[in-house]
Amino acid sequence: MSIAVATLRHCFGLRGDVTNNVAFQDEQTIIFPTGSNCVLYNIESRAQKFISSMERSSGMTAMAITPNKRYVAIAEKGEKASIVIYDLQTLRRKKVLTTTEVQSQQYISLAFSPDSKFLISQGARPDWTLLYWSWEKSKPIASVRTSTNISQEIYQISFNPNDNAQICVVGNGIFKTYKYNEGILKANPISKIEPQNFLSHAWLSEDRVVVGTDEGRIMLFEGQEHKRDFYVVPPGTAESATALRTSTAPHSDVNSDLNIPAKPLNPVMCITRYSKGFLTSTGNGIVFMYEKTEEREMYKKTREIRVPVAPDAATTTHNMKGPLHEIMHLAISPSEETIIAASRNNQLYTIGMAGAEIAKGEHSLLEVLAQPFHFDQITGLDVCIRKPLVATCSLDRTVRIWNYENNSLELTKEFQEEAYSVALHPSGLYVLVGFSDKLRLMNILIDDIQPFKEFTIRGCRECQFSNGGHLFAAVHGNVIQLYTTYTFDNVGNLKGHNGKVRSIIWAQDDSKIISCGVDGAVYEWGVYTNKREGESVLKTCSYTCACVSPDGKTTYAVGSDKTLKEISDSQIQREVPAADAVLTQCAISRSGRMLFAGTSSGALRAMKFPLTVPGEWTEHQAHSGSITKMRVSYDDNYLFTVSEDSSLFIYKIMDKEGRGLKSKDVTYAEEILISKTDLQEKDTAMKELKTRVYELNMENEYQLRLKDMNHHEKTKELTEKFIQEMESLKTKNQVLKTDKDKEEARHEEEQQELVEKQNQELQDLESANNQKLMAEYEKYQELQAKSQRMQEEYERQLAAKAESKKQALQELTELYETKLRERTAQLEASSDEQRKMLQTHEETKRQIEEDADREILDMKNNYERRLREEKEGNMRLTGETGIMKKKFKSQEQEIETLKVEIGNLNTEKSKLNGVIRSLEKDIVGLKKEIQERDETIQDKEKRIYDLKKKNQELEKFKFVLDYKIRELKKLIEPRENDIKMMRDKIQEMGSELERYNKGNTALKLKIEESKQKLKANKDEMAMERQRNTDMKSDLKRFRTDLSKCVKYIQDPHQLKLEVMELNRRWVQSEQLVESSGLEADIQKEYARQRDHLERSVASFRKKLAKDSQIHRADNVRIMQENVSLIKEINDLRRELKIARTQVHDLEANTNVLKKGMPAMGPVVPVEDFNQTQKIVEIQKAEIQRLRDQLRHSLNRPLSSQQSMRLPPLEVET
Repeated sequence: MSIAVATLRHCFGLRGDVTNNVAFQDEQTIIFPTGSNCVLYNIESRAQKFISSMERSSGMTAMAITPNKRYVAIAEKGEKASIVIYDLQTLRRKKVLTTTEVQSQQYISLAFSPDSKFLISQGARPDWTLLYWSWEKSKPIASVRTSTNISQEIYQISFNPNDNAQICVVGNGIFKTYKYNEGILKANPISKIEPQNFLSHAWLSEDRVVVGTDEGRIMLFEGQEHKRDFYVVPPGTAESATALRTSTAPHSDVNSDLNIPAKPLNPVMCITRYSKGFLTSTGNGIVFMYEKTEEREMYKKTREIRVPVAPDAATTTHNMKGPLHEIMHLAISPSEETIIAASRNNQLYTIGMAGAEIAKGEHSLLEVLAQPFHFDQITGLDVCIRKPLVATCSLDRTVRIWNYENNSLELTKEFQEEAYSVALHPSGLYVLVGFSDKLRLMNILIDDIQPFKEFTIRGCRECQFSNGGHLFAAVHGNVIQLYTTYTFDNVGNLKGHNGKVRSIIWAQDDSKIISCGVDGAVYEWGVYTNKREGESVLKTCSYTCACVSPDGKTTYAVGSDKTLKEISDSQIQREVPAADAVLTQCAISRSGRMLFAGTSSGALRAMKFPLTVPGEWTEHQAHSGSITKMRVSYDDNYLFTVSEDSSLFIYKIMDKEGRGLKSKDVTYAEEILISKTDLQEKDTAMKELKTRVYELNMENEYQLRLKDMNHHEKTKELTEKFIQEMESLKTKNQVLKTDKDKEEARHEEEQQELVEKQNQELQDLESANNQKLMAEYEKYQELQAKSQRMQEEYERQLAAKAESKKQALQELTELYETKLRERTAQLEASSDEQRKMLQTHEETKRQIEEDADREILDMKNNYERRLREEKEGNMRLTGETGIMKKKFKSQEQEIETLKVEIGNLNTEKSKLNGVIRSLEKDIVGLKKEIQERDETIQDKEKRIYDLKKKNQELEKFKFVLDYKIRELKKLIEPRENDIKMMRDKIQEMGSELERYNKGNTALKLKIEESKQKLKANKDEMAMERQRNTDMKSDLKRFRTDLSKCVKYIQDPHQLKLEVMELNRRWVQSEQLVESSGLEADIQKEYARQRDHLERSVASFRKKLAKDSQIHRADNVRIMQENVSLIKEINDLRRELKIARTQVHDLEANTNVLKKGMPAMGPVVPVEDFNQTQKIVEIQKAEIQRLRDQLRHSLNRPLSSQQSMRLPPLEVET
């Protein structure tokens, strides 16, 4: 027993709903979320590393990376919102930040401080709390509610790039900046602006912020004041560069002067700064680059970068909010050489800054990074046997072929319908895809996927090729249909499921299919017999997936009951509980040593195999949504999983001992398909290119010769020109040399004069400085003598102060000693007084205690008397309380009944008011209907007149057509007679064929009986022959023994001994002969009983045939009665409908008569109206009787032989 090891190798996908979902770690490595993991992707080598999320996490919501690129913070959603800090060097968890100050279950935005020591996080509704963390200490040091209105969402928060204490927050109608100071976040005052939906922002400098709105407006704030704003011009509506406009009043009418639209349609989704300016993205998939200009510090749009419209890029928004190519996040590399963009449809794009610079003034195009991903739920997955290919299909209407050996996308194809299932042929040359309208079999060409056969199976949710590739199975509702791959014949329909089939799997030898469905059934089907060979039904479980062991004897299934079941011989052998998780998928390796399961939370479980109860497993948190499909590669080296989060994960798997499937080292096939037309086109293109290359070579050679000739001529001209210039330069050089000599002589003279002048000035300065120095030295001598005198004076004063201090100290000691003597005398006197006071206190204390004891006894007696009186009063009051409680309960019951009556009366009142209002509405409606009917009657009278004219013309046509019909009937009658004769013949032939069939069955029975008798006779003959040979051999042995006895005929004693030995030896053989005779009698008795049983079986069969004929006749009779009854009911319903219309017309006429208006038709008398009502009542009673009779006839048991179909009941409208 062991648990398999699964290591994540590669993943394809992106979480587009995570805030700031792409960032650079270094120049070549980016970080983005996929499923429940963060991926570190190397752009050059395409290698991936992974950071897994915490267990029991509900998924990531936001991401942020420190400015020093050392750590990454990931916000995870759960019962309690948390933030996890990871070390990007070791990929290990560093800190987990949680707090009780936030009520929401998630954080929507994160940001690190410039020194990477602090972190801010923005909580979601209902409280919208912003926390300021010292993340290394794992505690928040400040918090503030950024929005007081639940409906006003916050979108983004950020730090000032130069100040840890400055924070910016934007949201719907919210733009705020906060200042952190001593544990408090205080909002800064901002100039008044009109409320806008602020979507994004970025700091451009220490005091400058740009903010983007949903109207395509970019606003510039500087020093908490709104300075400038402008609109992002939609493509093709204005010039390519738009400058910031200066405005003293932020809401002036400059827009009209600049011809800027009032409400642009492109929301500013993201703003990112860089050294030259900033980048911004809009809702139509365009990135604008703005650069700072020297003129009055303005920013100017320099270029546009667009998302490419590729064949595989979906352009519809059938299940997503907003345009699919909307750029949500931007990231710039540390050296600012590369831009990465993440779009709403889970795609990553890239472009180099150098490429954008080259295309300055033109539209640059973003390139897909690595490969495009799915952006909607992946519904199908399959693996090829002969090639390293994986096929996926999704609700984004694409089918993609991935290569898991080199981790690349081979092919992608977009269709008009959603794809629900996919299956790869083992050869890798064909793919089967189930669409919402049809099931299509398609060729996988070198650069395309082309359909070549369609099957009328709508919404096929499961399809699978056999391991040999000669058959494939497809699910049509609750029926599994089998087709041949090459002739497309339907070779079988597997019926038995009562609900939708969720999973089908072929056994390794293709001899059977295992299926499971929502009806709680797991069936095992024989492929060659098209019959059910095993079943396990558990109606309390809705199965979603099943897999089968390599030997085909054990099935493993998962469903809605949170268990993994092991089914063998149509019995559930083992149920492994899955704790609190619902298992959605399971897969087993071809070696039968590894078992995997997927959960609804996106976790992958490697189960301990063989299974044990309770189960053991290793869980890997992979996807953020439910795992929809799971497959193991043919060589047992890889596991593939897809999920509702539109991602594909590839795992490297092996068991604990490192064993895999012992394969024969089969290399992957390299064959590809290409259509004949494509091949011909490529051949013609190659020929054209060859001719073009030859022509270009000839042309290049000719051009080179021309260039050589031109070059030689130019070289000659240049050499001559160079020689001439050399001569002129030599003469110039000579002239310059003479000038240089003259200048040098002049400079030497000037230098000598300057040196002499400098020496003279230096001597003058030295003499002046010496005089100043002597004067300063004299001053210094005077100051030194003065300081010595002052020091002697200070020492004399200190000695005098010390003497005076000593005298004062002696006087103080004498004074305090006299005071101390006085105090001791007073203390002795007070101690004597205290002793006297203690004696008096003791005496008074004794007297007070005696008085207190007397008072306590008196109070005790008094209170005991009062206690008895209170008890008696309490007893009396408890009785009165019981009586009052009974009265109170009765009063409450009366109050409840009155409340119920009041409620009933209120409901009746409301009902009556509603009836009154409805009747008033009916009266108004009837009045309008009467007016409308008057108008319609006039119109109809006009129409009747026109129709009468048309009727006359039609009668003429009718006369002509009647004549033609009579002629045609004359022609048709002989053909009808022939048809009738042929039908009679067919009926006679059918009865004769039935007689022949009965005769054939009887003859078959007789032949079987004769064969059995013949077989019995052959067995008896063989037994007789064996007995005859045994008797002959015994006779021969007896003769030899007898001849031995004859030798001793002269010796009577020896003869006696030999005869006795002979008797002893052959007695056993006689008994064997008797036993054989008994066996013959038993055989005869067996044959007699067998004949009796065969005759009884034949008689029972005849009786059964007669009974079946009788029951068939009864069933046909009952069915005919039911048909006649249903026809009669339909006739009566039609009559009832006519009668109701007549009654309605009569009621309308009576209403008209009552109101005094002239009726437009003949007035029906009241007697006829009453008679009509009686007829209607009789018809209703007759219909009820017929319904009861029909219900009674339908409740009678019917045989399975009923094949007639009842005519449809006409529904009464």
